[in-house]
Amino acid sequence: MGLRVVGAGLGRTGTLSLKLALEQLIGGACYHMSEVFGHPEHIPVWHRAALGELPDDWDVVLGDYTAAVDWPVAAFWRELSDAYPEALVLLSTRDADAWWQSANATIFQLVARAQAGTLAAAAPDDHAEIGRLQLAMAVDMLRHRFTAEWADEFAAKAAYEQHNAAVRDAVPPSRLVEWKPGDGWAPLCAALDVAVPDEPFPHVNSTDEFRTMTGLDTPPS
Repeated sequence: MGLRVVGAGLGRTGTLSLKLALEQLIGGACYHMSEVFGHPEHIPVWHRAALGELPDDWDVVLGDYTAAVDWPVAAFWRELSDAYPEALVLLSTRDADAWWQSANATIFQLVARAQAGTLAAAAPDDHAEIGRLQLAMAVDMLRHRFTAEWADEFAAKAAYEQHNAAVRDAVPPSRLVEWKPGDGWAPLCAALDVAVPDEPFPHVNSTDEFRTMTGLDTPPS
């Protein structure tokens, strides 16, 4: 099948909304961190990649998808854009301060509390081992492919800006699509050469929704 869109935007830049939008526009499945939990066989592949052992064939995890966004994909945007040379590279961004506030209140707090063992159980017991493995993968991905100081505001924002700059520097303008939450359908439809849907653009996974879904707002038992 082959990816038509490689998402280079980091988590908390509207990536779950983009997943839903791209699935509607392209008509195929879009990979996202939420897919990893449903495919635990993918976790060791991403974990090894985070430690420097890249797969010989990315289709081992992405072969059934037409697009991919969010972490862990965004951590390997360079390798994936090379592996799928016909794909557009989609850089979703937001203001660095707004990004940090969202990421720190969601992803980073979830990882930190899970590491500390202070996260209230939000998943069935039979998912606990999958969650542990996914956490270990995410920690190493952040440490090795983002910044080891991901919990520090200054370091995280600097790494975020450096990531976005690297994408802009490396990807030819003819292939790069930049998108911000609030841009809606137009940039995506123009790049994919499809009509703009009549319905509103999907907006999901707000900070409050993320915290409720993952148990961040539930006191530990």
